[in-house]
Amino acid sequence: MSDKSSSWLARWKDKAEALEAQVFALYLAYRHPRTPWFAKAAALAVAAYSLSPIDLIPDFIPVLGYLDDLLIVPLGVMLVVRLVPRDVMAECQARAAEVQANGAPQFRWMGAVVAGLWAAVILLVLARIFEALRPGS
Repeated sequence: MSDKSSSWLARWKDKAEALEAQVFALYLAYRHPRTPWFAKAAALAVAAYSLSPIDLIPDFIPVLGYLDDLLIVPLGVMLVVRLVPRDVMAECQARAAEVQANGAPQFRWMGAVVAGLWAAVILLVLARIFEALRPGS
């Protein structure tokens, strides 16, 4: 691999790690008592989406599969950063950087929670469809 391609890859890896730290900071902001409820809702939605094993557009679809991850998560992070009070966000970002320096946090349980929520939504939709298709309804 050439120096040019390895530096490009290193820059993208750094950006991905910074985004990961921001998502963790959003999680911390969600749990912070001084974060307004609407900012908590947005922070939870962005963190859950970024940690979700299920994407809006599956990654195996060329270009579009990764486009949602490259747009939705960073735009969501920017939105939440604007909604959370500056001092709270600065505190959460500092805490996230400290935790990441000591080893990135593992949120495997969050994937299970999000997958469970998706399963519940799918079951609810299927129940409504079967109800609508039942004779006599």
